[in-house]
Amino acid sequence: MAESFGVGGVVCGWLRSSLLALPCAISSVDMEKREDLNSILPFLPLFLRSSALFWPSQVLEALKALASGPAVSRVRSGGVLFDSILDLRDSLGLSSGELAPRTASGYALFFDEMMSGMDSRVWFEEAIPGMARLLLRLPSLLEAHYLKSDEMFGEGKAGLRFMGPQEPGLVFLNQELIAALLSCAMFCLFPTRDRDARCPPIINFDVLFASLNRNGKHSQEQKVRCLVHYFERICLRMPTGYVSFERKVLPRESSDHGVTYPTAANWSTSTVPLCSFEVFSSGLIEDQPHEAIEVDFANEYLGGGALKWGCVQEEIRFMINPELIVGMLFMACMEDNEAIEIIGIERFSCFMGYGSSFRFIGDYVDNKPYVSVGRRKTRIVAIDALCSPRMWQYKVEGLVRETNKAFCGFLDQSMYKCRLKWYANSSKQEKSTGISENENRSEVEGNSDSESSQVMDSQDNVGIATGNWGCGVFGGDPEIKSIIQWLAASQALRPFIHYYTFGEAALHRLEEVRQWILLHGWTVGDLWNMLVEYSDQRLNRKTHVGFFAWLLPCNKPSDVRHTSEHFTLSHLRLVSSRLS
Repeated sequence: MAESFGVGGVVCGWLRSSLLALPCAISSVDMEKREDLNSILPFLPLFLRSSALFWPSQVLEALKALASGPAVSRVRSGGVLFDSILDLRDSLGLSSGELAPRTASGYALFFDEMMSGMDSRVWFEEAIPGMARLLLRLPSLLEAHYLKSDEMFGEGKAGLRFMGPQEPGLVFLNQELIAALLSCAMFCLFPTRDRDARCPPIINFDVLFASLNRNGKHSQEQKVRCLVHYFERICLRMPTGYVSFERKVLPRESSDHGVTYPTAANWSTSTVPLCSFEVFSSGLIEDQPHEAIEVDFANEYLGGGALKWGCVQEEIRFMINPELIVGMLFMACMEDNEAIEIIGIERFSCFMGYGSSFRFIGDYVDNKPYVSVGRRKTRIVAIDALCSPRMWQYKVEGLVRETNKAFCGFLDQSMYKCRLKWYANSSKQEKSTGISENENRSEVEGNSDSESSQVMDSQDNVGIATGNWGCGVFGGDPEIKSIIQWLAASQALRPFIHYYTFGEAALHRLEEVRQWILLHGWTVGDLWNMLVEYSDQRLNRKTHVGFFAWLLPCNKPSDVRHTSEHFTLSHLRLVSSRLS
């Protein structure tokens, strides 16, 4: 049987796995015909022959030497470590020319100069051997993963795979397998040739190390310190939990399986009440103590510049929670109707600063409790905003795109129909919510009151923790983005949104606006219509003030009047309340 070792990319289907390191006996037919394995194999540094995944013999011997410690491997410095990495790559048929220039000097600089002598000894005597032992076990960890996932969820439905656009699915990994895959990244063992825009990002650490410079950005050194600390931690004590990565998709066409991509008309007619909204002028999303989904201000490619030169919100999150990086291995870029949700991730590092001032300041012990199937109660959703939207963000198309992107991230499709039933019963309304009206009505009718009650009992405390998504380097309007996220969280039937302003000057009146809107009891449709009206005036240069100043009646410019021809009955009610 011929060996296979891929360097391209193939799109494949669903996945949910447990990844227990169990003995496995998977037949050659099973392994070689697995669509899930074959889709991810081009991105892995392993070979497949007959019934097993394996390392080539030269790689195996080199890893055994590294696992035995520096007395056998002679690896006691960054320069020698990189030479070993080149030898491993050569045995895998990977060219050294595929690595970033100055990678060798980056490894030498960090481990031989930037790291203290004591820390360096720990790294080479404990961490490197521990990572090598993980790599030796990688084939068996993966094979056990496929065996166990078939047992738990059915054959072919839960195996590790490449997840392409418009393919909703779930990856469920244990932390030991994640650690082994990230060890491959530290040793730059993932194949990189024949990549195109459809492929996931490259997760080798070569670019990050190549960016190190004695007179360069200190934040790059601090990012490496976070990653090194992670490896030291897992080699000292391997965590035993699980992490899930879910690709979420809002279908653009009518579907029997859930909510579809809302139109402007859907948003305009929604009668869902606005959820609780609390403003925090200080604090960080990742430090929030509540039951909430924490928003990752993401790039369309998960992780953004985490392994390159980026050091803003998403990149920092990937450094203090390095297990997020493994999602970059199998997640293709997000399209407008997609989001990625990660549950169970562990935090390993404390930090301070942002951007160029970012600093690793020590160990972090994550005491978050566990939820179902061994995952920590940390929920992160990655949603990518429009980049440099300028005036397009005020067009209806721009508003729909951004609101739907947030809605996709905040929505729990599996629970939504039951939540709607609960909402309809509790509010005693027979009106449509305005979002995918026909589909939702038919779905709600099929659910019992007891099912709805059970869902709400377990889910109604999970809100949203977010901030200035799509602002900063992306150039979005902070006032518009805060309202858009409020609309999305409310329509997704989340109980609250906690908004961290990070001291953004443009949001100094957000609390005042929040109080004013809630005082008038607006629905999602009401607030959406006001946002559309403001945006239309902004596009037509009838107003030049921000949305908050435009909305609050005490600051209304005398040259801008709301007239009946611009408003629905809902608008007239709102205007009346503003003038009363």
